[in-house]
Amino acid sequence: MPNIKSSKKRVDVNLAKAQRNKSRNSALKTAIKKANAAIDTGAENRDELVKIAIKKIDQAVAKGLLHKNNAAHKKSALVSKCN
Repeated sequence: MPNIKSSKKRVDVNLAKAQRNKSRNSALKTAIKKANAAIDTGAENRDELVKIAIKKIDQAVAKGLLHKNNAAHKKSALVSKCN
């Protein structure tokens, strides 16, 4: 544990940001898995789940969790798999 006050604050802030990123990343992965499962089973609501997953991917890019090219690749894979 650091002794300097500003260093202590950085540790706390970094822990909070890591938890937030972990939560967002988990939600993103869950949405993508649900969309893929719906596509594989041929569920009726697969288009809706794909839209939700694409929205989560775009939010991840906005928050800096994913690179925009990685997001484009994920979205393209989902849509082509759906079609």
